[in-house]
Amino acid sequence: MRQTAHGGNINKAAALAGCPPSAIIDFSASISPLGPPRSVLAAIESQLPNLRHYPDPDYRELRSALGQFHQLPSEWILPGNGSAELLTLVGKELAELAAVNLITPAFGDYYRCLLAHHNVKVLEFPISLDRQEHNCSAPTQGESSPVSPFFLNTRKSIGEGGFACTLYPSQNHGLLLNNPHNPTGKLFLREGILPYLKDFGLVVVDEAFMDFLPPDEEQSLIGEVQKYPNLVILRSLTKFYSLPGLRLGYAIAHPDRLRRWQSWRDPWPVNILAQAAAIAAVGDREFQRQSWAWLPQARKQLFEGLANIPGLQPLPSAANFLLVKCRQSSSKLQTQLLQQHRILIRDCLSFPKLGDRYFRVAVRLSSENQSLLNAIASVNSL
Repeated sequence: MRQTAHGGNINKAAALAGCPPSAIIDFSASISPLGPPRSVLAAIESQLPNLRHYPDPDYRELRSALGQFHQLPSEWILPGNGSAELLTLVGKELAELAAVNLITPAFGDYYRCLLAHHNVKVLEFPISLDRQEHNCSAPTQGESSPVSPFFLNTRKSIGEGGFACTLYPSQNHGLLLNNPHNPTGKLFLREGILPYLKDFGLVVVDEAFMDFLPPDEEQSLIGEVQKYPNLVILRSLTKFYSLPGLRLGYAIAHPDRLRRWQSWRDPWPVNILAQAAAIAAVGDREFQRQSWAWLPQARKQLFEGLANIPGLQPLPSAANFLLVKCRQSSSKLQTQLLQQHRILIRDCLSFPKLGDRYFRVAVRLSSENQSLLNAIASVNSL
């Protein structure tokens, strides 16, 4: 069984660096540096007196707010204790199929949710990561670098211009993918995914990073969910709103499926503070606009800075992180940056196919991005 790992283990990093956690600049977890929004903090504080009460087990107010946000009836939405809990429920359904198609490299938690069910058959389909098969110029401001990943063939291919793999659709198979793709940051076009909704028994699209794209660029399938009872969309409030410690995500799917999931899980998975935070977050239009304005330029700065360092090859990304191919060991680089500069990057040992020659970094504030670039250049010159 593969290692399941996440970025953001600040306490472990601080122990290795010999400093308090607050001294670490964390590029390992792809969390926005702009949040949490003030509106969210105020909403949490307002609900402190209500901690003496149990949460509403039906989460009616929260589901109503999310429904208005996505223009869906509330019964099509199920809040969860982060995407991790919802992935566990997804895994239980996918395990009932003959096999699950998984595009790799893939988020490690997908393996956890699938391999928890010993009879599940996982079919891995790697995408190309060859630098010559990508357009590696830095994305311009507002550019989302979309790729059209799916073509209708007997053997269906994901990818264009080399970003490709081949799937074998079947009604007794499931398809699990994320968009934008983690860890490459590639954005798949909505039109490319749609044909697969007719070919697989269950299609699960993890849109944990879709919030980072403004409405005119995003490629969400939420608008299609009422047409396809075999489609499940997963969303997270962790990354965009900087709330990993609160644990809140939600699934969008047919109400019959969500009622079945509700019967499987423990009561009250979402606490009162998380409910209040989520309602405030999706209603904070100003924070959303600020985030969409910040990311393209900050990502461009980091991309160009990394591309100018000998031995590093960043891949274009539509998300708030960059995958970087490096000439030296990424584990060694991670240790050097941590011990010498108190900067934490994400190695990619937990991603199949990537190994010790790739690392991933979050896009942070301009001054922090520059600190990372200076630190890597310093270590690289030794």
